[in-house]
Amino acid sequence: MENHGGRPLGGRRRRTQAERDAITVEIGYALATAAFAAALLFGAVAGPVFAFGLAGTARHTLLVSGAIGAAALFTVRVVSVLVRLGRGAGGQPSQPGRTSPDS
Repeated sequence: MENHGGRPLGGRRRRTQAERDAITVEIGYALATAAFAAALLFGAVAGPVFAFGLAGTARHTLLVSGAIGAAALFTVRVVSVLVRLGRGAGGQPSQPGRTSPDS
């Protein structure tokens, strides 16, 4: 947003369309990979309930554990990808023509 002076609020420059697109892609990547990892974890933990027809306490424990683990993994994965994005990891090299900042 711009204030009445014509400069972006907070002294930040406006993002280009390419930067906004890159952020959108990173958010989609974070959500998709987090959902995939959470589904795998839930399947691994709760899978025996469906594979072996478990009932009672074992069924409840595995389903709840799988759901809690999947939710935690989803959250951690999304946060880790978005924090990495915020730090600029994997961005452009610090020197033109170099393949990484350490080159």
